[in-house]
Amino acid sequence: MAVPVSPMVFYVVKGAPDACGRGCDTWIAAEGPIDAAAAPRFRKFWEKVRDRKLPIYFASPGGNLDQALAMGAMLRERPVVARVARTVVRECGFEAQNSDVCLKLKQSGRELHGDLWTRNAMCNSACPYLILGATTREIAPDALLAVHSPKVVAHFRGGVPTAQMQAEANARGRERADRMIKEYIVRMGAELGLLVLARTVKFEDTRVLTREEIDRFGIDRRDLVETPWTFENVGRSVVHKTALQKLASDGSFRSSQWRLFCINADQFELGLQRQAGAQALLPVVSMSNGEAKPITFVSTRASLPRFSHWATRMTRASVQSLSEGSQFDLTETSQGPDGRRQARSAKFSNEGLGGAVNHLLATCPAPRSIAALQAVGSREGAAK
Repeated sequence: MAVPVSPMVFYVVKGAPDACGRGCDTWIAAEGPIDAAAAPRFRKFWEKVRDRKLPIYFASPGGNLDQALAMGAMLRERPVVARVARTVVRECGFEAQNSDVCLKLKQSGRELHGDLWTRNAMCNSACPYLILGATTREIAPDALLAVHSPKVVAHFRGGVPTAQMQAEANARGRERADRMIKEYIVRMGAELGLLVLARTVKFEDTRVLTREEIDRFGIDRRDLVETPWTFENVGRSVVHKTALQKLASDGSFRSSQWRLFCINADQFELGLQRQAGAQALLPVVSMSNGEAKPITFVSTRASLPRFSHWATRMTRASVQSLSEGSQFDLTETSQGPDGRRQARSAKFSNEGLGGAVNHLLATCPAPRSIAALQAVGSREGAAK
Protein backbone atom coordinates (compact mmCIF):
# COMPACT_ATOMS: atom_id res chain seq x y z
CA MET A 1 0.00 0.00 0.00
CA ALA A 2 1.42 3.40 -1.01
CA VAL A 3 2.24 5.81 1.78
CA PRO A 4 0.31 9.08 1.30
CA VAL A 5 2.48 12.10 0.56
CA SER A 6 1.99 15.06 2.87
CA PRO A 7 1.02 18.29 1.06
CA MET A 8 3.21 21.39 1.11
CA VAL A 9 2.87 23.29 4.37
CA PHE A 10 3.44 26.99 5.15
CA TYR A 11 4.05 28.42 8.62
CA VAL A 12 5.78 31.28 10.45
CA VAL A 13 8.81 30.54 12.62
CA LYS A 14 10.65 32.62 15.22
CA GLY A 15 14.28 31.79 15.92
CA ALA A 16 17.25 33.16 17.78
CA PRO A 17 18.40 36.76 17.18
CA ASP A 18 19.90 37.09 13.68
CA ALA A 19 18.83 33.53 12.82
CA CYS A 20 17.77 34.57 9.31
CA GLY A 21 20.35 37.37 8.88
CA ARG A 22 21.38 40.49 10.75
CA GLY A 23 18.34 41.91 12.52
CA CYS A 24 16.11 39.03 11.35
CA ASP A 25 14.70 36.43 13.72
CA THR A 26 11.39 35.46 12.06
CA TRP A 27 10.74 33.79 8.71
CA ILE A 28 8.24 31.81 6.64
CA ALA A 29 8.87 28.10 6.09
CA ALA A 30 7.50 26.42 2.94
CA GLU A 31 8.26 22.73 2.85
CA GLY A 32 7.15 19.46 1.33
CA PRO A 33 5.94 18.39 -2.12
CA ILE A 34 4.13 20.96 -4.26
CA ASP A 35 0.74 19.26 -4.41
CA ALA A 36 -2.17 19.91 -6.77
CA ALA A 37 -3.86 22.33 -4.31
CA ALA A 38 -0.74 24.14 -3.06
CA ALA A 39 -1.34 27.47 -4.84
CA PRO A 40 -4.80 28.34 -3.42
CA ARG A 41 -3.65 27.24 0.02
CA PHE A 42 -0.55 29.43 -0.29
CA ARG A 43 -2.68 32.38 -1.47
CA LYS A 44 -4.78 32.16 1.70
CA PHE A 45 -1.67 32.00 3.89
CA TRP A 46 0.23 34.67 1.91
CA GLU A 47 -2.55 37.25 2.24
CA LYS A 48 -2.19 37.05 6.03
CA VAL A 49 1.59 37.39 6.27
CA ARG A 50 2.95 39.20 3.21
CA ASP A 51 2.78 42.65 4.84
CA ARG A 52 5.23 41.46 7.52
CA LYS A 53 8.01 41.37 4.88
CA LEU A 54 9.48 38.11 6.14
CA PRO A 55 12.00 36.05 4.14
CA ILE A 56 10.65 32.72 2.93
CA TYR A 57 12.68 29.51 3.09
CA PHE A 58 11.88 26.61 0.76
CA ALA A 59 12.67 22.92 1.26
CA SER A 60 10.88 20.86 -1.37
CA PRO A 61 11.44 17.88 -3.68
CA GLY A 62 9.25 19.64 -6.25
CA GLY A 63 5.92 18.52 -7.61
CA ASN A 64 3.10 20.11 -9.61
CA LEU A 65 4.53 22.57 -12.17
CA ASP A 66 1.32 24.58 -12.68
CA GLN A 67 1.00 25.14 -8.93
CA ALA A 68 4.69 26.14 -8.63
CA LEU A 69 4.37 28.78 -11.35
CA ALA A 70 1.16 30.13 -9.82
CA MET A 71 2.85 30.45 -6.43
CA GLY A 72 5.87 32.12 -8.01
CA ALA A 73 3.58 34.70 -9.59
CA MET A 74 2.13 35.43 -6.14
CA LEU A 75 5.61 36.04 -4.75
CA ARG A 76 6.26 38.60 -7.47
CA GLU A 77 3.29 40.71 -6.33
CA ARG A 78 5.57 42.52 -3.85
CA PRO A 79 9.28 42.40 -2.96
CA VAL A 80 10.28 39.27 -1.05
CA VAL A 81 13.50 37.38 -0.31
CA ALA A 82 13.46 33.64 -1.06
CA ARG A 83 16.09 31.20 0.20
CA VAL A 84 16.60 27.44 0.54
CA ALA A 85 16.86 25.90 4.01
CA ARG A 86 15.33 23.27 6.28
CA THR A 87 13.45 24.51 9.33
CA VAL A 88 13.76 22.40 12.47
CA VAL A 89 10.76 23.14 14.70
CA ARG A 90 11.58 23.00 18.41
CA GLU A 91 8.00 22.29 19.50
CA CYS A 92 8.26 18.92 17.72
CA GLY A 93 10.73 17.80 20.41
CA PHE A 94 12.03 14.30 19.71
CA GLU A 95 9.39 13.66 17.06
CA ALA A 96 10.67 13.50 13.46
CA GLN A 97 10.11 16.72 11.52
CA ASN A 98 7.96 14.81 8.99
CA SER A 99 5.96 12.88 11.61
CA ASP A 100 2.19 13.26 11.89
CA VAL A 101 2.57 14.99 15.26
CA CYS A 102 5.02 17.56 13.90
CA LEU A 103 3.03 18.06 10.69
CA LYS A 104 -0.10 18.90 12.69
CA LEU A 105 1.86 21.56 14.57
CA LYS A 106 3.06 23.09 11.29
CA GLN A 107 -0.50 23.10 9.93
CA SER A 108 -1.97 24.60 13.11
CA GLY A 109 -1.52 28.25 12.08
CA ARG A 110 0.52 28.93 15.23
CA GLU A 111 3.79 30.83 15.11
CA LEU A 112 6.37 28.20 16.00
CA HIS A 113 9.99 28.32 17.16
CA GLY A 114 12.87 26.79 15.28
CA ASP A 115 16.28 26.81 13.66
CA LEU A 116 17.49 27.01 10.06
CA TRP A 117 19.84 24.57 8.36
CA THR A 118 21.06 25.23 4.82
CA ARG A 119 23.52 22.36 4.45
CA ASN A 120 22.16 19.89 1.87
CA ALA A 121 18.73 21.57 1.99
CA MET A 122 17.03 20.85 -1.35
CA CYS A 123 14.81 22.71 -3.78
CA ASN A 124 14.25 20.36 -6.72
CA SER A 125 12.17 19.85 -9.84
CA ALA A 126 9.49 22.59 -9.96
CA CYS A 127 10.82 24.31 -6.81
CA PRO A 128 13.60 26.32 -8.56
CA TYR A 129 10.96 27.83 -10.86
CA LEU A 130 8.85 28.76 -7.82
CA ILE A 131 11.80 30.59 -6.26
CA LEU A 132 12.28 32.64 -9.42
CA GLY A 133 9.09 34.50 -8.49
CA ALA A 134 10.86 36.24 -5.61
CA THR A 135 12.49 39.55 -6.47
CA THR A 136 15.55 38.52 -4.42
CA ARG A 137 16.87 34.95 -4.50
CA GLU A 138 19.68 33.96 -2.15
CA ILE A 139 20.95 30.39 -2.44
CA ALA A 140 23.38 29.42 0.31
CA PRO A 141 26.66 27.82 -0.83
CA ASP A 142 25.77 24.50 0.82
CA ALA A 143 22.13 24.33 -0.38
CA LEU A 144 21.11 22.34 -3.48
CA LEU A 145 18.97 23.18 -6.51
CA ALA A 146 18.17 20.38 -8.96
CA VAL A 147 16.15 20.26 -12.18
CA HIS A 148 14.79 17.75 -14.68
CA SER A 149 12.32 17.71 -17.56
CA PRO A 150 8.64 17.83 -16.57
CA LYS A 151 6.48 14.73 -16.52
CA VAL A 152 3.40 14.89 -18.73
CA VAL A 153 0.24 13.15 -17.48
CA ALA A 154 -2.43 12.86 -20.19
CA HIS A 155 -6.06 12.15 -19.26
CA PHE A 156 -8.45 10.57 -21.76
CA ARG A 157 -12.21 10.18 -21.71
CA GLY A 158 -14.31 7.69 -23.56
CA GLY A 159 -12.15 4.63 -23.99
CA VAL A 160 -8.54 3.47 -23.99
CA PRO A 161 -6.22 5.60 -26.18
CA THR A 162 -4.02 4.05 -28.84
CA ALA A 163 -0.24 4.28 -28.60
CA GLN A 164 -0.26 7.01 -31.27
CA MET A 165 -2.89 9.02 -29.40
CA GLN A 166 -0.85 8.71 -26.20
CA ALA A 167 2.34 9.83 -27.95
CA GLU A 168 0.62 12.83 -29.57
CA ALA A 169 -0.93 13.86 -26.24
CA ASN A 170 2.45 13.61 -24.50
CA ALA A 171 4.06 15.74 -27.21
CA ARG A 172 1.37 18.42 -26.84
CA GLY A 173 1.80 18.31 -23.08
CA ARG A 174 5.56 18.81 -23.33
CA GLU A 175 5.08 21.72 -25.72
CA ARG A 176 2.62 23.32 -23.33
CA ALA A 177 4.95 22.86 -20.36
CA ASP A 178 7.92 24.30 -22.29
CA ARG A 179 5.86 27.30 -23.39
CA MET A 180 4.63 27.96 -19.83
CA ILE A 181 8.12 27.71 -18.34
CA LYS A 182 9.67 29.85 -21.08
CA GLU A 183 7.15 32.67 -20.66
CA TYR A 184 7.50 32.49 -16.87
CA ILE A 185 11.32 32.57 -16.89
CA VAL A 186 11.36 35.60 -19.18
CA ARG A 187 8.78 37.39 -17.04
CA MET A 188 10.86 36.76 -13.92
CA GLY A 189 14.04 38.14 -15.49
CA ALA A 190 15.99 34.87 -15.46
CA GLU A 191 17.81 33.09 -18.31
CA LEU A 192 16.31 30.48 -20.62
CA GLY A 193 19.44 28.37 -20.23
CA LEU A 194 17.74 26.92 -17.15
CA LEU A 195 14.98 25.44 -19.32
CA VAL A 196 17.47 24.28 -21.97
CA LEU A 197 19.42 22.37 -19.32
CA ALA A 198 16.28 20.91 -17.68
CA ARG A 199 15.13 19.54 -21.05
CA THR A 200 18.26 17.37 -21.24
CA VAL A 201 17.54 15.61 -17.93
CA LYS A 202 15.05 12.72 -17.82
CA PHE A 203 12.17 13.12 -15.40
CA GLU A 204 13.40 10.05 -13.50
CA ASP A 205 16.76 11.76 -12.88
CA THR A 206 17.81 15.07 -11.37
CA ARG A 207 20.66 17.40 -12.21
CA VAL A 208 22.11 19.49 -9.35
CA LEU A 209 22.98 22.98 -10.58
CA THR A 210 26.55 24.14 -10.17
CA ARG A 211 27.23 27.52 -8.60
CA GLU A 212 28.28 28.81 -12.03
CA GLU A 213 24.89 27.75 -13.44
CA ILE A 214 22.97 29.32 -10.55
CA ASP A 215 24.82 32.55 -11.37
CA ARG A 216 24.54 32.27 -15.16
CA PHE A 217 20.83 31.46 -15.16
CA GLY A 218 20.10 34.52 -13.00
CA ILE A 219 18.83 32.63 -9.96
CA ASP A 220 21.39 34.18 -7.60
CA ARG A 221 24.03 36.48 -9.10
CA ARG A 222 25.95 37.45 -5.98
CA ASP A 223 29.71 37.36 -6.40
CA LEU A 224 30.19 36.19 -2.82
CA VAL A 225 27.84 33.78 -1.05
CA GLU A 226 28.54 32.57 2.45
CA THR A 227 26.93 30.89 5.41
CA PRO A 228 27.04 32.36 8.91
CA TRP A 229 29.32 30.69 11.41
CA THR A 230 27.27 27.79 12.78
CA PHE A 231 27.70 25.57 15.82
CA GLU A 232 27.02 21.87 15.35
CA ASN A 233 27.35 19.03 17.81
CA VAL A 234 27.28 15.78 15.84
CA GLY A 235 29.94 13.39 17.04
CA ARG A 236 32.27 16.28 17.81
CA SER A 237 31.45 19.90 18.58
CA VAL A 238 32.48 22.22 15.78
CA VAL A 239 31.87 25.75 14.50
CA HIS A 240 31.89 25.89 10.71
CA LYS A 241 31.46 28.31 7.81
CA THR A 242 31.36 27.92 4.01
CA ALA A 243 31.85 30.58 1.33
CA LEU A 244 31.93 30.69 -2.48
CA GLN A 245 33.68 33.61 -4.19
CA LYS A 246 33.40 34.42 -7.89
CA LEU A 247 36.73 34.81 -9.67
CA ALA A 248 37.07 37.74 -12.05
CA SER A 249 39.43 35.75 -14.27
CA ASP A 250 36.96 33.16 -15.59
CA GLY A 251 33.67 33.57 -13.70
CA SER A 252 34.11 30.34 -11.75
CA PHE A 253 33.57 30.15 -7.99
CA ARG A 254 36.26 29.25 -5.46
CA SER A 255 35.16 27.54 -2.27
CA SER A 256 36.49 28.08 1.25
CA GLN A 257 35.49 26.15 4.37
CA TRP A 258 36.43 26.91 7.98
CA ARG A 259 36.10 24.49 10.93
CA LEU A 260 36.85 25.53 14.51
CA PHE A 261 37.39 22.86 17.19
CA CYS A 262 38.31 23.16 20.84
CA ILE A 263 41.18 21.15 22.28
CA ASN A 264 40.15 22.47 25.66
CA ALA A 265 38.54 25.68 26.95
CA ASP A 266 41.79 27.60 26.40
CA GLN A 267 43.12 26.05 23.18
CA PHE A 268 41.47 25.81 19.76
CA GLU A 269 42.31 24.68 16.26
CA LEU A 270 40.97 26.49 13.19
CA GLY A 271 41.13 24.58 9.92
CA LEU A 272 40.71 26.05 6.43
CA GLN A 273 40.06 24.10 3.23
CA ARG A 274 40.24 26.02 -0.06
CA GLN A 275 40.23 25.17 -3.71
CA ALA A 276 43.84 25.44 -4.80
CA GLY A 277 44.56 28.69 -6.66
CA ALA A 278 46.18 28.64 -10.08
CA GLN A 279 49.92 29.37 -10.21
CA ALA A 280 50.10 29.78 -6.43
CA LEU A 281 53.69 29.08 -5.38
CA LEU A 282 54.81 29.09 -1.75
CA PRO A 283 51.46 30.49 -0.54
CA VAL A 284 50.98 31.98 2.92
CA VAL A 285 47.45 32.39 4.28
CA SER A 286 46.49 34.76 7.11
CA MET A 287 43.24 35.96 8.68
CA SER A 288 42.46 39.17 10.57
CA ASN A 289 39.51 41.32 11.62
CA GLY A 290 41.59 44.48 11.20
CA GLU A 291 42.08 44.99 14.91
CA ALA A 292 43.88 41.93 16.24
CA LYS A 293 47.22 40.52 15.13
CA PRO A 294 46.80 38.49 11.92
CA ILE A 295 46.40 34.74 12.38
CA THR A 296 48.79 32.80 10.15
CA PHE A 297 47.88 29.33 8.89
CA VAL A 298 50.26 26.43 8.32
CA SER A 299 49.77 24.24 5.26
CA THR A 300 48.81 20.63 6.00
CA ARG A 301 48.78 17.54 3.80
CA ALA A 302 45.88 17.67 1.35
CA SER A 303 43.36 14.83 1.54
CA LEU A 304 41.37 15.84 -1.54
CA PRO A 305 42.64 16.64 -5.03
CA ARG A 306 42.55 20.30 -6.12
CA PHE A 307 42.14 21.46 -2.50
CA SER A 308 44.66 22.96 -0.12
CA HIS A 309 44.37 22.47 3.64
CA TRP A 310 45.55 24.88 6.31
CA ALA A 311 45.39 24.97 10.09
CA THR A 312 46.36 27.18 13.01
CA ARG A 313 46.27 26.94 16.79
CA MET A 314 44.45 29.70 18.66
CA THR A 315 43.95 30.72 22.26
CA ARG A 316 40.55 31.48 23.73
CA ALA A 317 41.47 35.18 23.78
CA SER A 318 42.39 35.19 20.07
CA VAL A 319 39.15 33.38 19.13
CA GLN A 320 37.06 35.88 21.06
CA SER A 321 39.05 38.78 19.61
CA LEU A 322 38.39 37.51 16.09
CA SER A 323 34.65 37.26 16.78
CA GLU A 324 34.41 40.89 17.93
CA GLY A 325 34.58 42.32 14.40
CA SER A 326 31.68 42.22 11.93
CA GLN A 327 33.95 40.84 9.21
CA PHE A 328 37.42 39.48 8.65
CA ASP A 329 40.05 39.58 5.90
CA LEU A 330 41.50 36.41 4.42
CA THR A 331 44.80 37.16 2.68
CA GLU A 332 46.74 34.75 0.50
CA THR A 333 50.27 35.76 -0.40
CA SER A 334 52.11 33.69 -3.00
CA GLN A 335 54.98 33.88 -5.45
CA GLY A 336 53.96 34.72 -8.98
CA PRO A 337 55.53 33.42 -12.21
CA ASP A 338 57.88 36.42 -12.21
CA GLY A 339 59.17 35.59 -8.73
CA ARG A 340 57.44 38.51 -7.02
CA ARG A 341 55.21 38.08 -3.99
CA GLN A 342 51.57 38.85 -4.70
CA ALA A 343 48.83 39.29 -2.11
CA ARG A 344 45.12 38.67 -2.71
CA SER A 345 42.68 39.60 0.02
CA ALA A 346 38.93 39.12 0.44
CA LYS A 347 36.48 40.13 3.14
CA PHE A 348 34.09 37.65 4.72
CA SER A 349 31.29 38.06 7.24
CA ASN A 350 31.70 37.17 10.92
CA GLU A 351 27.93 36.76 11.29
CA GLY A 352 27.09 34.19 13.94
CA LEU A 353 30.66 33.67 15.18
CA GLY A 354 30.17 35.13 18.67
CA GLY A 355 27.12 33.03 19.49
CA ALA A 356 28.59 29.90 17.89
CA VAL A 357 31.80 30.24 19.93
CA ASN A 358 29.75 30.56 23.13
CA HIS A 359 27.96 27.29 22.29
CA LEU A 360 31.31 25.65 21.51
CA LEU A 361 32.85 26.82 24.79
CA ALA A 362 30.04 25.14 26.72
CA THR A 363 31.19 21.77 25.31
CA CYS A 364 34.97 22.22 25.67
CA PRO A 365 36.80 20.17 28.31
CA ALA A 366 38.55 22.13 31.05
CA PRO A 367 42.30 22.66 30.53
CA ARG A 368 44.42 20.30 32.58
CA SER A 369 46.42 22.07 35.27
CA ILE A 370 50.16 21.59 35.74
CA ALA A 371 49.48 19.83 39.07
CA ALA A 372 47.14 17.37 37.33
CA LEU A 373 49.70 16.66 34.61
CA GLN A 374 52.39 16.08 37.26
CA ALA A 375 50.08 13.71 39.11
CA VAL A 376 49.49 11.72 35.92
CA GLY A 377 53.25 11.58 35.37
CA SER A 378 53.81 10.32 38.93
CA ARG A 379 51.21 7.56 38.54
CA GLU A 380 52.75 6.47 35.23
CA GLY A 381 56.21 6.41 36.86
CA ALA A 382 54.93 4.34 39.79
CA ALA A 383 53.27 1.88 37.40
CA LYS A 384 56.62 1.19 35.78
